[in-house]
Amino acid sequence: MSGIDAILLAGPTASGKSDWALALAERLPVEIISVDSSQVYRGFDIGAAKPDAAVRERIPHHLIDIRDPQETYSAGEFVRDALSVIADVRARGSMPLLVGGTMLYFKALVRGIAELPAADAVVRAAIDARAAALGWPAMHAMLAAVDPVAAARIHPNDPQRIQRALEVYEISGRPISDWQSGTRPPAELVLLRHALVPSERAWLHERIAQRFHAMLEAGLVEEVRRLRSRADLHAEAPSLRAVGYRQLWQHLDGKMDLLEATRAAIVATRQLAKRQSTWITADAGWQRLNPLDGQAREHWVDAVCSVCQSAK
Repeated sequence: MSGIDAILLAGPTASGKSDWALALAERLPVEIISVDSSQVYRGFDIGAAKPDAAVRERIPHHLIDIRDPQETYSAGEFVRDALSVIADVRARGSMPLLVGGTMLYFKALVRGIAELPAADAVVRAAIDARAAALGWPAMHAMLAAVDPVAAARIHPNDPQRIQRALEVYEISGRPISDWQSGTRPPAELVLLRHALVPSERAWLHERIAQRFHAMLEAGLVEEVRRLRSRADLHAEAPSLRAVGYRQLWQHLDGKMDLLEATRAAIVATRQLAKRQSTWITADAGWQRLNPLDGQAREHWVDAVCSVCQSAK
């Protein structure tokens, strides 16, 4: 279709990425590749903000519903799968449009990912047991003592990344930052990289709250209840670390009422959005776009179409 291999559209949760992607799909033959660590899981529908069946029938979507919730899915697996889908979409003459907010996946695709030691269930269980007793901020402090570089870029309330960094250190005796220092891009791709960065934090916070309340009205509690009824799923499963699901699981466990769970989920989602924005700000390779600018989306669609046409 053109000399462009793929278009990337990132941004914090609730910033409007899906609407922008659909607007581009009205003008350009695209297939959407989800860059979302929750949408990969079957049964994670409302809380993961998956596109509905009508949208997915009209516009092809990929890397959605590819894992069972009891399974793991890593950034390395995402890169492998995304590169395969990008090649297939290009072979069909369409443009791959990667859309989402899992910035680790974007970074792995653009910058590369280190070949880390394989996960060790025994070591991981020991780390989780210590975290249950001491809390993840304390585990973050332990990480800072052995790998200050990794600790500086991992938030104290990001248990999955803290766990993995400690696991790598305990397995190998080497800091994960050392393993990651030699990464190279996984493929030579020509990418258009754009990110939605709202100019007003209050606007994004309000949208996050409104969206979560809409999810509750759409049946999110029942969705979590169905997941919780599975004998093979538990609160420590990687899939259940997703914001919204984690807090409602705790509600159904009787640890907080629905109002408390709702407030906790909204706060956690706002914190996630802040971390996503920080990832984008730290990488000068993203062209930033303000979704509060009423003309920004139309101008973006025009610009992308123009670039893709001129690159033929």
